[in-house]
Amino acid sequence: MKKLFKRVKKLFTDRQAWVRQIVVASVASAIAWQVGDLVLKDGGVVAAIICALSIRISLYKSVREGFGQIVGTAIGAGVALLSVYVFHFGLISVGVTVLLCSVVARGLHLGEVASVNVPVTALIVIGPGLSETTAASRLTSTMIGAGIAIIFSYFSHAKTPAERTVDKIAQIATKAAKLLAEMSEGVAAGYTQRQAGDWLAKARLLVEEIPSVRAQALEAKGYAKWFPTAEKDEAEELYIRGVAVEHTVVQVRTIARTLFDSVIDGGIPEKTKRQIAHALSAASWAISSRIEELADGDSDLIDENATDDVRSAGIALTETLIESSNSVDQDHLVRGISLVSNIEIIADSLDETAAALHFVKHPEEPTMNKVIRVSPIDQTTNLGMRIWKPIKKAFRKYF
Repeated sequence: MKKLFKRVKKLFTDRQAWVRQIVVASVASAIAWQVGDLVLKDGGVVAAIICALSIRISLYKSVREGFGQIVGTAIGAGVALLSVYVFHFGLISVGVTVLLCSVVARGLHLGEVASVNVPVTALIVIGPGLSETTAASRLTSTMIGAGIAIIFSYFSHAKTPAERTVDKIAQIATKAAKLLAEMSEGVAAGYTQRQAGDWLAKARLLVEEIPSVRAQALEAKGYAKWFPTAEKDEAEELYIRGVAVEHTVVQVRTIARTLFDSVIDGGIPEKTKRQIAHALSAASWAISSRIEELADGDSDLIDENATDDVRSAGIALTETLIESSNSVDQDHLVRGISLVSNIEIIADSLDETAAALHFVKHPEEPTMNKVIRVSPIDQTTNLGMRIWKPIKKAFRKYF
């Protein structure tokens, strides 16, 4: 019995972040139901539904989702009232409501989540007992639910977006350092095609984690723009570090691919094995050292010795390749130079001296993830210009 209890307990303790999120979402929905019922008669159900739809894993996302939910509900309420007024409640009014809501949400570029919520909330509005008073009360319930979701989303995480960004960067960098260490040991001992395939597979999985790091860094930037206790400079620095770890992971994948191609083509020459293994080990150590600095809060203090060791190892490997250029196959020589380039980029990324980190515009959040992709002001201005242009052309003949 004790073993069973420990096993069940471990299932929850190992997933503390997830448990916290679902508990907060459950409490928020329950309170939304209670508040909705206190403010409006039978308003709790709608408030609880909207709260459950709006609450997200972070305060920043919940604000955006809540805003999109309110906009969607306002559109849905208006379209629902219009369609029911024209067609009365029934098959046609339901179909027309969903169709028009989807078109309007698409036209306003509300984004994927809000575009789904618009017809959903419209159907809630045109439920049994529809009237102008009912529509207004349900819209109020929606605002209550979204507001409570925004408030409670603050408690969904024990850490701030900036702290979660540091955790994400440390997590993926630790995996990269471990993989480089494995490759270093494998090269020194003489690796097989199967080992090289495993390294390449792990490296590909690492690259797939890059979007989550970027999304978390973007969340920290967005959070810092409007939350008074957040620091914009810190968020910007963390975003740069997120891009740096992205560059590092990409180079690790390229190294894994180069080692795989080498073993397919007969393996790494004995003359260069030692230097390649040493360079990979130095890169692994430098990444681990940088992770420790981030974890200790000394992110501004970069251990130059670690990155200098990486560059020294790269120079030593280059010299070895040049010395053995006459006796080593040209393909192996090219791959060796490629490894030197990859290792140099890792060093530049770790100490953040790479020009690509500072002189290239970094991508912002994809428009598909935004609640409103195009500013309403821009949309209104463009619409006014399109309407006014033919009018001016028509009157130009007479004036």
